[in-house]
Amino acid sequence: MRPQSSSSDALTGRVIRRGDTDYPEASAGWNLLFAHSPQVVVYTQETADVVNALTWARRHEVPVRVRSGGHCLEGWSSVDDGIVIDVSEMKSVSLDVEAQTATVGAGLNQLEAVTALGREGFAAPTGTEGTVGLVGATLGGGFGLLTRIFGMASDNLLAAEIVVPADDGGAEVIVADEAHHTDLLWALRGAGNGNFGVVTSLTYRVHPLTQTIYVTATWPGLDYLPAVFDVWQRSAPATDSRLTSQIEISRDAVQVLGVLVSGSKAEARELLAPILAVGAPEITMTDASWVDNYTAFQIPTADEPANWKFLSQFASTPFPREAIDLICTFMSNAPTPQCNYFANAFGGEVENSEPVGGSAFAHRNALFYAEPGAGWGLRGGPPATADPLTTVCLKWVADFHEALAPYVSGAYSNVPNADSVDYRIDYWGTGVDRLNAIKAHYDPHHVFSFEQGLSTPDD
Repeated sequence: MRPQSSSSDALTGRVIRRGDTDYPEASAGWNLLFAHSPQVVVYTQETADVVNALTWARRHEVPVRVRSGGHCLEGWSSVDDGIVIDVSEMKSVSLDVEAQTATVGAGLNQLEAVTALGREGFAAPTGTEGTVGLVGATLGGGFGLLTRIFGMASDNLLAAEIVVPADDGGAEVIVADEAHHTDLLWALRGAGNGNFGVVTSLTYRVHPLTQTIYVTATWPGLDYLPAVFDVWQRSAPATDSRLTSQIEISRDAVQVLGVLVSGSKAEARELLAPILAVGAPEITMTDASWVDNYTAFQIPTADEPANWKFLSQFASTPFPREAIDLICTFMSNAPTPQCNYFANAFGGEVENSEPVGGSAFAHRNALFYAEPGAGWGLRGGPPATADPLTTVCLKWVADFHEALAPYVSGAYSNVPNADSVDYRIDYWGTGVDRLNAIKAHYDPHHVFSFEQGLSTPDD
């Protein structure tokens, strides 16, 4: 079905231009390492606003970027002298309890989605950062502390309403689901950010969930890092799929975080026993709803550093001791307390249950996902260009990533490796040719183009 495209040449929604009082806030992203000066930011309220914005952009021949939570780590959800179509105010939730599906507006962030579904006793897998846009996380793959039991967020995506370029030079609305535009649905499950159109709503398979155990185990210092990491990487991807865990390493501590779905504290302790047997970690456990546990581990944006640089990796085999020693060396010399090395266990349903129709996500068989990352600077403080830590932190992350390169493969498009020459293969593997063909069909004129976007077969 292809509804009639727009003939309007007017911007609708909440339109903010240079010189407006709220332009500085509207033009800023979450990661203040990058700054852009778009010509206009349109906060869309309904799908018609998106159609009008895309039509306006095409007729005025200005570049287009799409934004929801504003967390694009390389700043690619904004653009100088172009239009930013921001869907963050398109917030809605419609839950079908009997069918166990939910249709949500593309403006929900992950905390809002967790909260809305949790009030009704349901959950969909999301990432752990509450302020990240749900749509952006899902279209790149989406994983967190429910991943091993419910799969990737994109695995649970059943349908998407999306505004795409129309043949008449305007825009039109289509729905990609398991019966219509199935090729596009496949592509949106892992390669959907900024490549094909503007997603305005998503329909998910949701799961009954009322009770979880949230576990944290902390080892001060880095003395136990080699033993903890080795035990974690060998046990976390293979344990009961109801348990998903992460390891987070700073220069001052090693921490393992885990969520057990529908279990007890005793059971969580038993499943984590190989890891908890290393040294004498400080252990806390909270038995609560997923909403309460998820809300409790959020960090307010105002308390986070202004500038961030992450690079992404996947590991398909356990790290040998020399790789773990590299992590120890780099973390011991981290330039700020906010620098870290983070990993999320895979296995479980990620490996075992690809959705009907498949997905573009290419790293289903990884043992774990990992990223070295640096945070520095104060929000409201000097810009990154004036901060001497910027050069230091960027070099530290790049060197860390390069040192681990022999032990990893692939990358995650939601955490882009901006300097990668073969980024399409890194992100999407053998699916690249199919993705390029889908790009050529739905966006033959490259209306949606950015630094690491898809190409077409003729490029």
